[in-house]
Amino acid sequence: MDKHTLFSSFGKWISPINFQQLQEQVTNLRQDAYTKKLTTEAYIKLFLLAHLQETDSLAAISDGLLDEGLQQEVGFQAISSSQLSRKHRAIDPTLLSTIFVDLVQRIRYFHRQSSARMPLKIIDSSTIPLDLTRYKWAEFRKTKAGVKLHLRLVYMDRHTTYPDKAVLTPAKEHDRGQLEVLVDDKEAMYVFDRGYIDYERFDRMTDDGYFFVSRLRKNAFVRVLESFSLTDDSPVLSDQMVVIGSPQNRTENVFRLLKVDDTKGNQLLLITNRFDISAEEIADIYRDRWAVELFFKWLKQHVKIKAFYGFDETAVHNQIFLALIVYCLHVLIQLETNSKKRILQISRWLKAALWKPSRVWIRRFDNRSVP
Repeated sequence: MDKHTLFSSFGKWISPINFQQLQEQVTNLRQDAYTKKLTTEAYIKLFLLAHLQETDSLAAISDGLLDEGLQQEVGFQAISSSQLSRKHRAIDPTLLSTIFVDLVQRIRYFHRQSSARMPLKIIDSSTIPLDLTRYKWAEFRKTKAGVKLHLRLVYMDRHTTYPDKAVLTPAKEHDRGQLEVLVDDKEAMYVFDRGYIDYERFDRMTDDGYFFVSRLRKNAFVRVLESFSLTDDSPVLSDQMVVIGSPQNRTENVFRLLKVDDTKGNQLLLITNRFDISAEEIADIYRDRWAVELFFKWLKQHVKIKAFYGFDETAVHNQIFLALIVYCLHVLIQLETNSKKRILQISRWLKAALWKPSRVWIRRFDNRSVP
């Protein structure tokens, strides 16, 4: 009997989660102190499956327990939607954020084994809109409510990206304030967009030894110190050494300013503090920023974060962290199988083979026939 026969496909998928470590935290926080059936572990399994299947409501999660495979996985045959709601509101989000961080550490191990190059870390945010009448705690305009997911995404290659840090704030929180939180690795290259422009912080990052490339506003005040030559076939339009800012608010450090065209022919200004690589490499690095847009698109289309299972802040935060855990579990199986299959395809195969032996699912990754 091989290791893939010991698990269902669902069991194999969630196997990277350290449930033993989780139980220690649960005990310390007394999360299951008065729980007879719906333990924290069972809650996590049910809600991860709900994300995977994009289940519409707590009632639908409850009805899903007619499935014998799911009953065997969680250890009971029925649960009410009211019990699910109470548990979802009661779970401390730090439990789920700890699982997320632990999975990220596992992904980083694979990343270090497969690549020696400086990691590319893309910083961006996405606002998740909420109904103001039900989520008054998340108000950020007179008629709107929402939370903002500030994310740092690691770009391994065009096949594999993963979130390695996430911060949830009210939607009114400005992006710039999160650079202090999301920039913490001097052995990485950071990429972010115009929403994070802060000349004082650019100086501080440079002084502290952090590398970055960002888009600069077209109306930025720039003083050119030197222009660098480019090859005739270079896609970069200009490459210059500059200081940025007005005479009253000018950067102390010199920076590199590139002018490039995007895929639609629009002209972009890119600012960076790296002078040791080619202008074309800088342009390519910024172009890879598209990966974070694809990640947010995937998150909003293929897990359950457009509609929420609870209305309080804890329930919303828990649901978003569970969504991030789903993505990390997909990445881990992608890395373990050394697969170039898309995350969406991995997810579809898993849903089709949930309670079958995991070898049925795993063997699809290299297109071998299953006996």
